[in-house]
Amino acid sequence: MTPKHKNKALVNFKKAQSLLGKMITMLEEGKYCIDVMQQNLAAIGLLKSAHQTLMEGHLNSCFKSAMNTKNEKRKQEMTEEILTVTHLFNK
Repeated sequence: MTPKHKNKALVNFKKAQSLLGKMITMLEEGKYCIDVMQQNLAAIGLLKSAHQTLMEGHLNSCFKSAMNTKNEKRKQEMTEEILTVTHLFNK
């Protein structure tokens, strides 16, 4: 993965982590449900963005390298990994 993709994903994960803490505090303090849900949706958006960034980084580095080899077993494994992660993401 490129440093650019890594840094972008890290920023999104750290922002989501911050929001999780904020949501826990909001619930503990009895804040309005809709306000908590809005923060939750923001965290979900950040996590989805981080996932997309990780996928792009993986496809442009690890996956691309594997596809450029003559190792058919490795190519198949990498393809199956992508399909598995995509399937899990779409559940």
